[in-house]
Amino acid sequence: MEDDQVAKQLKKGDEVKWTSPGGTAHGKVEKKVTSDTSIKGHKVSASPDDPQYIVKSDKGGKAAHKPSALTKE
Repeated sequence: MEDDQVAKQLKKGDEVKWTSPGGTAHGKVEKKVTSDTSIKGHKVSASPDDPQYIVKSDKGGKAAHKPSALTKE
């Protein structure tokens, strides 16, 4: 249920942070993904019940993250 609440709160342009191998990363939400897609050659599994977010990091990279991995800043 908590993931649903987070998912409803995140929208394009929101600033978020997440844990990455190098520590805490920061960036902005670009879009919510609700169907399977690919990013940088990697398959991203998503659905309306299990969405992911495409996030652009402050360093310029893009990645997909589950709502539970993101914290709104």
